[in-house]
Amino acid sequence: MSVDAVCVFCGSRAGNHGRYQQLAEATGRRLAESGATLVYGGGSLGLMGVVSNAALDAGGKVTGIIPTFLRHAEVQQMRLTRTIVTETMLDRKQAMFDLSDAFLILPGGLGTLDELLEVMTWRQLGQIDKPIVLLGEDGFWQPFLALLEHTISEDFASPALRDLVIVTDTLDAAFEALGLAESRASQG
Repeated sequence: MSVDAVCVFCGSRAGNHGRYQQLAEATGRRLAESGATLVYGGGSLGLMGVVSNAALDAGGKVTGIIPTFLRHAEVQQMRLTRTIVTETMLDRKQAMFDLSDAFLILPGGLGTLDELLEVMTWRQLGQIDKPIVLLGEDGFWQPFLALLEHTISEDFASPALRDLVIVTDTLDAAFEALGLAESRASQG
């Protein structure tokens, strides 16, 4: 399967470590270099702003999808290649899912977790068959993974739950899992 567009879920806040911002910046730049379109939530704050600005600054294509009511709260990114304004959060998620060939999840809060859990559920139910890659340097996703293991050990989920996501701790490993290890420029 060709990956032409990658949806990045990440925080609308920057977090308390500069490494999160560095990771978001490197992700945006690498997506642009790979030739893949960045699809994301359309905001300019936090990691969302960092990843979109980095992709745009590197000459990449960026599609932002933002609900009307969040255009001011998340401060809509105005530099986008394409902007889609939706009525609801559900419409936003549906558009992100429809326009993306894969999902890359960086550190974030409740919104990021909501989006992650929804794509995992859709994959579990066979509604999508797209890669879901968790990228968390320094073990960011370990508490989440421990919760998944707990649901398995308590028999609320099967061990197949582990296969819904690919867990990586480096950007190189994440891009390899997405099938974007080499830039398209070097392939042509």
